[in-house]
Amino acid sequence: MKARSAKNKGKRLQNILRDKLIELYPALKDDIGSQIMGVTGEDIVLTPHARALLPYSFECKNVEKLNVWKSFEQCKTNAGDLTPILVIKKNRQTPKVVMELDEWLEIIRILSK
Repeated sequence: MKARSAKNKGKRLQNILRDKLIELYPALKDDIGSQIMGVTGEDIVLTPHARALLPYSFECKNVEKLNVWKSFEQCKTNAGDLTPILVIKKNRQTPKVVMELDEWLEIIRILSK
């Protein structure tokens, strides 16, 4: 796959995630964005207002073959003190989420109250 095509594929997943986050939080429409391709760091850009509601750092990988461990390490590096969330996708599949088990359990605990 050519570099431009691969970047477009990655950008599509970023936009899918951005749109789904905005669907969940319509009031944050102007506070959630997709990072410019090639820029180091998080793939979803949040304003401080959005970050207060979504204390997560998102990394998106839209590829056919993926070293999930290496990708998650990149996600953790970019996350700093935030909860790292890796969103992965490949052709003809729905996006999946990879995160630390304890973080996921904490979300489940909060939601079940």
